[in-house]
This record gives sequence, C-alpha cells and structure tokens, in this order.
Amino acid sequence: MTSPTDSGEAAKPKRYHHGNLVEALIAATVEIIEERGAEHVSVREAAKRAGVSPGAPFRHFRSKSALLTAVAEQAMNRLTEAVADAQSKVASADPIVAFEAIGQGYLEWAISNPTHFQIISSRTLIDFDASDSLRDQNEAVRRKMIDLLTQAQQQGRLAPDTDFDHLVLAARAFVYGLA
Repeated sequence: MTSPTDSGEAAKPKRYHHGNLVEALIAATVEIIEERGAEHVSVREAAKRAGVSPGAPFRHFRSKSALLTAVAEQAMNRLTEAVADAQSKVASADPIVAFEAIGQGYLEWAISNPTHFQIISSRTLIDFDASDSLRDQNEAVRRKMIDLLTQAQQQGRLAPDTDFDHLVLAARAFVYGLA
C-alpha cells in the first residue's frame, strides 16, 4: 500500500482540529507581532498559521482588534502574575518596599516580554474599554499601589495631602518609560 507522499502527490496541509483554537490564534498573533510588529497582524495570517480557514477566527473574535485585545488580556494576566510574584518575594512588611517591588516586577516583566508589553501598551490597536478583564486587572494593580501608599501615609512616611492617584500615575509612567 502506498501513501499519497509515496506516489509523488503532495501531502495536504494538516487542518487544525484540537480544541483550543483561541490559544492557537493568540500564539500565532504573538508570532506575527514578534516578526513584523502589531500593525502588520491580520486575522487571515493568524488563521493560516493556526491551520484553520480564514473564517474560523471570527467564531471567536469579531475583528483584528478583538484578536489583539485577547493577546493584551493574556499579557495582562502574565503581568499581574509577575507583579504579584515580585511583591510576594519581598521579605519586608514595609509598604514602600512592596510598592517598589511592584515597579520592579513590572519593569522586569516588560523587558522579558517585549511583544506582550508592546500590545498591552498600545491602546490604538486593542479595545481596552471593551475588555472587563483588562480594566479589572489594571484597576487591581492600581488599587494595590494605592493601598500600599495609604499604609505608608498612615505610618507617617508620606505627607497627609499626598495625591495617590498622581503618585501612582507618575510611578507607572516612570516604569513604563524605562521599559
């Protein structure tokens, strides 16, 4: 018995059949971003790399922006884990040290994950407002930072009139700029 390749026929490309198409499309999109940049992502190219028809991604993502938003959600999950991990490694109960650890964790994650950092930072390519996950996780990190500053203020280490929102924004902008 001969196989199609034995008889000289080209083997047909393998179709994508395992159950995690969303993850496969996200991984393909990350590859495209790494190779050519986020602005060059196409749903068609992601589908091709995942081994599915050009229409298959639209069962899960209504647009290129929705696909890139899914990549950003993955990035935010990883960033949140990195920040929590960095903070958990702090041996001190000092809220300022914990605050600094959040910044250090963010910076280390951004440097180690430039593709995900690019996507999470690009509000023109993703639909931040449509993603409960992005908004909730972003707010959770912001809230944690404010809680630590509140503790420091209660310890007399910050002035009573310190504007926490501005301080958090400045700290995040500083780390973002370094990354």
